[in-house]
Amino acid sequence: MNVPMAAERTTLVRNASFVVAWDGSAKKHAYMPDADVAWRGGVLSFVGRGYDGPSDEVIDGRGLMVMPGLVNIHCHPSSEPMNKGLTDEVGSPGLYNSSLYEYLPIFRGDPSGVKACIRVALAELLLSGVTTVADLSMAHPGWLDTLGESGMRVVIAPMFRSARWYTKSGHVVEYEWDEKAGVKAMEEAFALIERAEQHPSGRLSGMAVPAQIDTCTPELLRDSHAEARKRGISWQIHAAQSVVEFHEITRRHGLTPIQWLDKLGTLGKGTIIGHGIFLDDHPRTRWSTDTDLGLLADTGTTVAHCPTVFARRGIMLRDIGRYRRRGVNIGLGTDTYPHNMLDEMRLAAYAARMMAENPRTLNSGDLFEAATVNGAAALGRDDIGKLEAGCRADLVMVDVTHPGMRPARDPVRSLIYAAADRAIRSVVVDGQEVVRDGRCLTIDYAAAAEELHEAQKRMIAGVPERDWAHRPLEAISPPTFLTI
Repeated sequence: MNVPMAAERTTLVRNASFVVAWDGSAKKHAYMPDADVAWRGGVLSFVGRGYDGPSDEVIDGRGLMVMPGLVNIHCHPSSEPMNKGLTDEVGSPGLYNSSLYEYLPIFRGDPSGVKACIRVALAELLLSGVTTVADLSMAHPGWLDTLGESGMRVVIAPMFRSARWYTKSGHVVEYEWDEKAGVKAMEEAFALIERAEQHPSGRLSGMAVPAQIDTCTPELLRDSHAEARKRGISWQIHAAQSVVEFHEITRRHGLTPIQWLDKLGTLGKGTIIGHGIFLDDHPRTRWSTDTDLGLLADTGTTVAHCPTVFARRGIMLRDIGRYRRRGVNIGLGTDTYPHNMLDEMRLAAYAARMMAENPRTLNSGDLFEAATVNGAAALGRDDIGKLEAGCRADLVMVDVTHPGMRPARDPVRSLIYAAADRAIRSVVVDGQEVVRDGRCLTIDYAAAAEELHEAQKRMIAGVPERDWAHRPLEAISPPTFLTI
């Protein structure tokens, strides 16, 4: 369904128990108890106490925490939901436990399945408080309209590349190159971004994404980066995401992935590195230098941190707190299912503390910044991810009386570590309510999930044909229990 543009009417949340407000002088989020939040159309008009202006609708804020909508800077909605129950426990033993090269190419849905994937993922994101998401997908029919109908603020990120990867053995990754096809795909991606920026929803924008550092020529990387700068949009690439990739780039160039991007001139403000795990000081890829973390920080490059997909393979960034202290801008994403941003935030906190062996490496304020203003900064925006007059009316209302939120001494902690999406009552994007009482208003989540279930069954039938060893699914991803 099409979501109409927000009418020019004023909505007021009066006397909210907590508001996570933006303290402009300190440039930080702060709790503001017993406060009011008002918005007119799609813009916040008041955040504070004692609102005495006009209001067309008044919401009783008692028992509510009003917080900014979450900003997700790395997501694959068109493919990852299809992998539920398939890739939860797989990792190639001959490829350093990554699932990228052997398994992901064989789990691909048909066009109907892609649409179901997107709708399921976007519904889950909305239900977990995400109001802005970067959708890293391959271009496909109907993409923009599906995103527009969701009611979300979406940065489309049509991926392009010069080569595809594959394996014929399960322990060697090979590349099939087609440089002309990569250039053509890049040109088509920028044309699609232009269409997104003109979409009638008014909530779509774009990002340039050469898919992976090892599948793109140096020319494609430089040219796409220059075009992104010319257009004033962000540029994102998967890099330092696997041991295989680290070794491939050092073999080709004698430099680490981060150093290679620096040599190409593609690091800097507006650049996002999707995942940035395997730096030169990582114990699995220890290199002769110790400069990668400094390069990321000193150039103002952002890292998109998505812990769940790597934790499943026993892989983890070392660690988000260390990156932050060195000055790296860290944002968060949901690379894989479930597309639950609050679950991802919780795991990010626990993983950081385990990797650092220190509970003080990261606190909840750091984490909340990563999921809001840090992500907004990576997208070149200062009008989302915070509650301040003049910003977009993208916000979340949390029921602090929910049993999972009690005791509610520190409601953001209770939300992250205990209640999660169960306590979310309402989500507003651009002044329009898109979630109410835990139900997505713009997407039929249950129907999309059922469509996805059927699409996965169709996809599974072709797995042996696509697999390098022609194995049955049960040999690739054994079920939890045998069927008797």
